[in-house]
Amino acid sequence: MSDTAAIADLLHEAGETHHIVYRIVDGDDPDWASWYADWLLDHSELPQLLGGAPVRSHLVYELVGLDRDYTAEPRERRWEDWYAERLLERFGAG
Repeated sequence: MSDTAAIADLLHEAGETHHIVYRIVDGDDPDWASWYADWLLDHSELPQLLGGAPVRSHLVYELVGLDRDYTAEPRERRWEDWYAERLLERFGAG
C-alpha cells in the first residue's frame, strides 16, 4: 500500500471515529479540524507515514484549508484520497 493510500485510510478511520464520538449531534463539530489533528497525531500512524509529526496547529490549518478547497467545487474523488495527496505533499519527508 502506498503512503497516500495509507493516509487516506487513516483519514477515513478518523472520520468514522469522529462520527461515533459526535453521534449525539450527528457528527456536527465546528472545531472538527482540531479533533482530527489530535487524533491523527496522537492515535494514528500519520507521523510515521509523513516522516515526522507536523506541528499540530499547522495540521489544523491545512485541514481547514483542504476542506475549504475541496468543498469549493464538485469533486469526483473521495475527500480522503484528495486530502491524503495534499497532506503528503505539504508534510511528507521527501
